[in-house]
Amino acid sequence: VQLVESGGGLVQPGGSLRLSCAASGFTFSSYVLYWFRQASGNERELVASISNYGGTTNYANSVKGRFTISRDNAKNTVYLQMNSLKPEDTAVYFCKAGVRTDYWGQGTQVPVSS
Repeated sequence: VQLVESGGGLVQPGGSLRLSCAASGFTFSSYVLYWFRQASGNERELVASISNYGGTTNYANSVKGRFTISRDNAKNTVYLQMNSLKPEDTAVYFCKAGVRTDYWGQGTQVPVSS
């Protein structure tokens, strides 16, 4: 099982980024997918989730209206479109597959700073 995030990097406040997470080694469409983030000194927090075929999405209140999670089961990839970024969005972002699994990516850093 492998989950590989990409797309992170330094962005100015108000800017946008799209994170990607490419998966392999399991039946991608069988799993709910998640994006988590962890800021320095904080616990890991759930940012967004998406159901197996994308029909249901959920977001943390702190990102609702600014972030969009999506998936492409044909490409075994989940995305997180992040708009109107704020300094408090600065964190390492992780993707995860499934609830009761240990399927995590290695994380990608997103510093939001001018």
